[in-house]
Amino acid sequence: MESKPEIKLGLEGVYFTESEICKVDGINGKLYYYGYSIETLAENSNFEETCFLLLNGRLPDESELSAFRKTLASERELPAEIVSVIRASARTANAMDLLRSTFSMLSLYDKDANDNSEEANMRKSIRFMSKIASITAAIGSFRQGREYVKPDSSMGHVENFLYMLNGKKPMAEEVKILDLMFLLHAEHSSNASTFSGIVTASTLSDLHSSITSAIGTLKGPLHGGADEAALHMMHAIGSPENTEAYINDALAGKKKIMGFGHRVYKTYDPRARIIKRRLEELRGSADEEVKNLTNIALAAEKLMIDKLGASHGIWPNVDFFSGPVYTDLGIPDYLFTPMFAVSRVPGWCAHIMQYWKSNRLVRPLEYYNGEIDRKYVPIEGR
Repeated sequence: MESKPEIKLGLEGVYFTESEICKVDGINGKLYYYGYSIETLAENSNFEETCFLLLNGRLPDESELSAFRKTLASERELPAEIVSVIRASARTANAMDLLRSTFSMLSLYDKDANDNSEEANMRKSIRFMSKIASITAAIGSFRQGREYVKPDSSMGHVENFLYMLNGKKPMAEEVKILDLMFLLHAEHSSNASTFSGIVTASTLSDLHSSITSAIGTLKGPLHGGADEAALHMMHAIGSPENTEAYINDALAGKKKIMGFGHRVYKTYDPRARIIKRRLEELRGSADEEVKNLTNIALAAEKLMIDKLGASHGIWPNVDFFSGPVYTDLGIPDYLFTPMFAVSRVPGWCAHIMQYWKSNRLVRPLEYYNGEIDRKYVPIEGR
C-alpha cells in the first residue's frame, strides 16, 4: 500500500527556486532588495531608483536613472478604449476586478505582447509600471466623479500618479510619503502573488498573462487586501478607548486581527517599523480623523504585542499601519490594494524574468485520498 507523504499545506516551508533579488529574514526581522537593507533604501533611495535596482540587479548612475525616468514618463498614456471601460465601470465595479481586467486588455495594444525575448520583457516591465499606475489613478478619478486626467511627462512617477488621481499638483511632502510607501511594497520575495505570476510564466505564457495572474492573487484579504481590512477594523473600533474591548472580544471569538501575523516574519516586520515612525509623526499634524485612526492603531499594536507578540510570534506587518497613512494622503480605501499592485509590479516582473532564465514548469503533486475502481451505475438505476 502506498504510504501517505508529508503534505505541506500552502507549500509552507517548501523551496521551489533560488533568487538573489530579495532576502526576507523572518527570524531577525530583516528585508533586503539585492542585498540593500530596506532601512537603507527607505532612508536614501526612492521608488524609481528601486525599480531600476529590482529590474537590473544594481543601482543606476545619474544618466541611467534619468533615461529610466524618461522611459517611465513616456509610457503613461492609456489606450482610449481602456479609458472608456474604466469610465463606464469605475462607479460600480470592484476596483481590483477593474484593474485586473483593464490591465489584461493592455496586451491587445502592445506590440511586444507575444514577444518573450529578454529585451521585450524589459520594455514591457517598464511599460507595466507606468500603465498600471495610470489605470489605478483613472479608477480613482472616475469613481470620485471626475474625468480622466492625462499624464504629465514633466512629473516624476509618484508625483504624476497623485496628479492623475486628484487632478491637481501634489505637495512635495505628499509625494515623499507615497514614494516611501511604494518603495516599501515594491518587493517581498516569493509571496503568493509573485508565486502565482511565476506559475503562469513557467508554462511559457507571456508577461501580461503572468502579471494578470499576480493581480488576481493580490486581491485576496489574506494578501493585498489586508491593509483595507485593517482600516475597516479601526473604523469599527471607533475610538482608542474601545480598542481593548474590541481586541479582547475578537480574540475570544478566534477572529483574525487583520494586519497582524505573517507566514515568514516571526518578529516585527521591518517595513511596519518604518511606517509606524511616520504614523507617530502624524499625531501632531494630521486632521482629527487620521489622529484618531493613528491612536487606535498604536493602541491595538501595544495590546496585540503584549498578548501575542513574544508568546505566539504574532507582530504587526506592513499592512496594519498603511491605512492611516493612505487616509492622511486622501486616498480612498478601495484603492489600497490597487496601489499595492502599482508598487509590486517591479518585483513581480523581476522574479518572472529571472525564473525564465532557468525555467521549469511548476507542477506540484497532489496526494489522492479518494476511492478507486468505483462501479458505474447507469442513470436509470441511480
